[in-house]
Amino acid sequence: MKDLAPSTVRQRLLIEATYNKELEKNDIKEFLLSLADKLKLRIYGDPIIHSPSGTGKVENQGFDAFVPLIDSGISLYVWTNEHFLSVVLYTCKQFSVKDAIEFTKSFFDTLELEYSEF
Repeated sequence: MKDLAPSTVRQRLLIEATYNKELEKNDIKEFLLSLADKLKLRIYGDPIIHSPSGTGKVENQGFDAFVPLIDSGISLYVWTNEHFLSVVLYTCKQFSVKDAIEFTKSFFDTLELEYSEF
């Protein structure tokens, strides 16, 4: 992909995993806030968390969440019935990919995890 803004610093990371933990709304909030703290990314608003239970397909039930960062944002999508999650970090500040992956593994008690920087 051609870099259309070479003077703009940005780092992007996609993490997908299967996990072994039962999750509630508070867990989602804790993950987003703790991940930002671990990576030294500054939050400027509360996490937004949606859980549209009973709407849509049963296999797609879970959480859609976002926390705004001064340095961009973190999105989290969780399929609770499938025990699958997808995290997207998009920042204008460099962060440790290793720390992001290790924190996610530990927090969710992951079974399998894949990631891609883009």
